[in-house]
Amino acid sequence: MVRVSPSLLDEYASRSRVVAKAVSVLEEDPEVSALLRMSNIMAVSRLGYNDHGPVHAKIVAGVALELFERLLRAGVRPTSLHDRTAKSLDEVRVLLVFASYLHDVGNSIHRDRHELLGALIAKDIVDKLLPKVLGRLDERLFMLRSEILHAIHATAYDVRCLTVEAGIVKVADGLDMSEGRARIPYERGKIDMHSVSALSIKEVNIVEGEKRPVRIIVNADDMAGLFQIENVLLPKIRSSGLDGYFEVAVYSHDKLLITYPR
Repeated sequence: MVRVSPSLLDEYASRSRVVAKAVSVLEEDPEVSALLRMSNIMAVSRLGYNDHGPVHAKIVAGVALELFERLLRAGVRPTSLHDRTAKSLDEVRVLLVFASYLHDVGNSIHRDRHELLGALIAKDIVDKLLPKVLGRLDERLFMLRSEILHAIHATAYDVRCLTVEAGIVKVADGLDMSEGRARIPYERGKIDMHSVSALSIKEVNIVEGEKRPVRIIVNADDMAGLFQIENVLLPKIRSSGLDGYFEVAVYSHDKLLITYPR
């Protein structure tokens, strides 16, 4: 059982030199840091939304890597390897880290259409930072860049994921929904269904599925947590292109509330 938390990315960085390098390059870049800070200023301070800053970015990146490894073991082939836009599994991992870490930077401009804005903003960042991780890439830099930008753009609910990698990032984004994400706006007085439902979710875990490769186990205090499942997580799974690989079980005080698929 793997818990969704910021420490998950640290675990993967400790196992992989290339993942560690990608994380280091992103975390040490002043532009990336500023954009993530501005994303929280816009989303949290000005709009009262949940966290969209560096902690959320780190959680999504770690979860994306975890989902990737589980789908690999289930025989799922990365689209970028199939189409030869990536040359190795390590390059796919770097793609996932970059897309996950940068997927919310569009919030630094506005919440509206932030996924598209984020893809546009991330272009120059990827051009600058990706060679520091993978070395000189020549024209393949631009192909990998397109894969990263597609994954960022496709985190939007109404955008179809055209790659396995984009689907992974989209689902990983939906899995950061436990109480820590809502605490700041809630403490500032933002009391609505989004914050109350997120506060009711105490833990999200990833395990091997019973009928599908990946099972998501959500532990909630009460029925309010179902809002996050029905309105955040499930729409992302359904539009990820990976719907057939995931199952979800929601528990409250050890009592099973719902399962997906039903």
